Amino acid sequence: MPRAINQAASRARRKKILKWAKGARLGRRNQIRAARHGVHKALQYAYRDRRNRKREFRRLWITRIGAAAKQEGMSYSVLIGGLNRAGVAIDRKHLAHLAVNDPGAFHELVQIARG
Repeated sequence: MPRAINQAASRARRKKILKWAKGARLGRRNQIRAARHGVHKALQYAYRDRRNRKREFRRLWITRIGAAAKQEGMSYSVLIGGLNRAGVAIDRKHLAHLAVNDPGAFHELVQIARG
């Protein structure tokens, strides 16, 4: 009796990998073994970098807030501490947006943090 190998499922698996490998260079786009390796690494990097993106944006926001706070004559840590004591619940993303795009509103928040 011949061995059943479910060729349709095998082909579908290979086609899926090759579809994901589209745009890769050299053999990684059309040789299944190289494509599988490339797709696997790409998925690992994507998983890692989705988390790193959050870190990098937070660093950027903190840098922007710190620079704007220095122009107001205050350090970043004193500003954040003052806002926390005053009960102002604003996250760093929006605080950085205000620092860049609306210096007047940022100045008011600095005054709140001072008081």
